Amino acid sequence: MQGVGTAKTSTPAISPLAGEPIKRADAERLAGVLKAFADPARLRLLSLIQASPAGEASVSDLTAPLGLSQPTVSHHLRILTEAGLIEREKRGVWAYYRLVPSAIATIADLLTPPRKRAAKKTR
Repeated sequence: MQGVGTAKTSTPAISPLAGEPIKRADAERLAGVLKAFADPARLRLLSLIQASPAGEASVSDLTAPLGLSQPTVSHHLRILTEAGLIEREKRGVWAYYRLVPSAIATIADLLTPPRKRAAKKTR
């Protein structure tokens, strides 16, 4: 099984769109990761972190663009971190967050039908 994030939230290697039924445990893990995506603030956080000049951002960099309080932004960042979509690095009193590209790519691949995946690789 190809993993994304923690063991609790790793995603199945077989896409639910591949024509093969997904196992219940795999479906539950994938749903947990997709729930992390299923919030507008978290989608914006992923976008803001990716777009930042260094490819990373701290909570203080993210509160103003989102218009949310520091505790709320920290809550969303924790959910994204637990889902394995971003990683956190503590430097002194600050924590910096950056995307985990392989996690994002795995989710995109799982949700891309096999025929489209093959066409994409030949381009």
